[in-house]
Amino acid sequence: MVLPEQPIPAPRNRLLSALPPEDLARLRPRLDLVELPARHTLYRPDEPIPAVYFPETGWISLVAALEQGDGAEVGFIGYEGMAGLPLVFGTDRAPVEAMTQAGCTALRLDAAAFQEELGRSSILRALLLRYAMAIYVQVSQTAACNGRHHVEQRLARWMLMAHDRAEGDEFPMTHEFLSLMLGIRRSGVTVAAGTLQKAGVIRYGNGRMTITDRPGLEAYACECYGIVRREFHRLLGSLPGS
Repeated sequence: MVLPEQPIPAPRNRLLSALPPEDLARLRPRLDLVELPARHTLYRPDEPIPAVYFPETGWISLVAALEQGDGAEVGFIGYEGMAGLPLVFGTDRAPVEAMTQAGCTALRLDAAAFQEELGRSSILRALLLRYAMAIYVQVSQTAACNGRHHVEQRLARWMLMAHDRAEGDEFPMTHEFLSLMLGIRRSGVTVAAGTLQKAGVIRYGNGRMTITDRPGLEAYACECYGIVRREFHRLLGSLPGS
């Protein structure tokens, strides 16, 4: 849903806020502030990407689907990034689905307008290429993590990523959705979440998840969380939670 027309304030999104004032001023009239409900699909695999989205609150998952109907999260986008990166590389399609988690708000830019702005601003293009490299690191590390690390470690890593992008210690989350995000059975999520709750680092119930001990949760996570966070910082200079 497009929110009522109003002057767009200084963006919270880290990519937009990193632009020079003149580049951002040119973009502003073309951006729509939109409110996106939970599990809203922004674009589907192998279909044209209609627009790019710069999250302001909440986060977006990139989900790879399998023929049997299963799927798993392969990318995670919060207010540090943008959904619609294939357009930067001259293609209008992606092999994955971009889907919102919980509700979120974002600044939306039509695909044609976005490509026009890429042609105008070398700074925007350079910034998005660095962001694309950071996402490449995230996706690569997620693949290694899912193949080698215990479920509790993977769940802790995912919780830390969500906490970095949330607006507080509590956010909506169900075991069903976590099973999709981690690519495991719901029963596996239940066991892993139970372990973390008994350790006192999280609390969950009624579709809500609360981080109660951030340092403790970091101790449960594998090295993958830190590797991705350091690369985002190296490439982009700032991160959620920084």
